[in-house]
Amino acid sequence: MFVGHYAAALAAKTAEPRAKLWTYVAAVQLLDIGWGGLVAAGVEKVRIDPALPGSPLDLYFMPYTHSLAGALAWSAGALLLTRVALKLPWRAAVFVGLAVFSHWLLDLLVHRPDLEVWAGQAKLGFGFWNYPLPEMALELGLVGIAGGALIAARKDAGSKAWPVIGFLAFLTALQMVASSTPFNPDPLATGALVILVYGLATAVAWLVDRGPSTAPN
Repeated sequence: MFVGHYAAALAAKTAEPRAKLWTYVAAVQLLDIGWGGLVAAGVEKVRIDPALPGSPLDLYFMPYTHSLAGALAWSAGALLLTRVALKLPWRAAVFVGLAVFSHWLLDLLVHRPDLEVWAGQAKLGFGFWNYPLPEMALELGLVGIAGGALIAARKDAGSKAWPVIGFLAFLTALQMVASSTPFNPDPLATGALVILVYGLATAVAWLVDRGPSTAPN
């Protein structure tokens, strides 16, 4: 799962608009941002296997970011951090935590069995990655549905729709580029690229709603 994760950010923004979109966008990819850093540092491990259908990533060791226990810990940490550092209301902070955890749930759908319950335990994954075209259609479909809901909510609140439309176009282009770009087998390069791409997506999301929220405090 790649841009499909951002569907959860768009849905969370629709349901609880008091958190900025960039906060949700960073939240839904927080596990992968952490993964990128740990892969670059040699703590978590990945191999590139071009023989694998769909994604060539062989994610054989990532217990700190993509185990169920790890995902819950990162989600709780994000909830508390946004509550304290960003001073979000409790409901908004909870939605940020849920956005973080949505990453593990969506990964469970598409990953091959590489998601541990906790370190050293059985690995889970339904393997939808093995069907690349339906998997890509699912990702873009989720983003389109969630984006449409956010556009409708913004119109109801008197906000313009074009920033969200621009963000959806950016995500579609990002998916197309990612699908046609081979992975670098160097873990340092892979980790750095992951952090760069997700940082860019967060910056674009910041541009979408850089103005004050129209939601009541």
